[in-house]
Amino acid sequence: MRGERLLFSNINFTLQPGGFLQLTGPNGSGKTSLLRIVCGLLTPESGEVKWQGAQIGALDEEYSKSITYVGHLTAVKEELSSLENLQISSGLAGFKLSKPEAQEALSRMGLGGRENLPTRFLSEGQRRRSALARLITCRTKLWVLDEVLASLDRVAVTLIESIIGEHLGKGGMAIVATHQGLHISAGSFQRLDLAS
Repeated sequence: MRGERLLFSNINFTLQPGGFLQLTGPNGSGKTSLLRIVCGLLTPESGEVKWQGAQIGALDEEYSKSITYVGHLTAVKEELSSLENLQISSGLAGFKLSKPEAQEALSRMGLGGRENLPTRFLSEGQRRRSALARLITCRTKLWVLDEVLASLDRVAVTLIESIIGEHLGKGGMAIVATHQGLHISAGSFQRLDLAS
């Protein structure tokens, strides 16, 4: 619900290892709300979200350690460098990321030579790349990505498609809200369109 307006109902999907779900729909249709429910950041009006057969509310930290959420905002601290942002986000996720590991991930994201600049000096697309470097270093099974391709050029979009494909190839799962067509190799592919 958003105010008195019902955003969606009767949503039902299951993801298996290697599974990919693309979430589409017009602005305001509830894509971000649904993703936040999947992450456990919002409580559904009715129904439940389960992880490995158990309701996510009962799993607490076990579920949060299995999921990486990247929202439509970059969520990088602009006074910190991409390197510092990546190492801090890794620490908050529960694992230490060495400087060489972080540099390698940022280089793959096209930020080699810029990893020590405060992110406020980067373009919007470079800040987005900085935020998405988390996907290269995270160790979670489920990725929930909300409009993460915004502000990216075609080369970066192709790179992110490749990174998601690698994750799925290792038995990971991904739910991606996007208006763009995606070219991703997945064990299973589903599309859920939220009508406004």
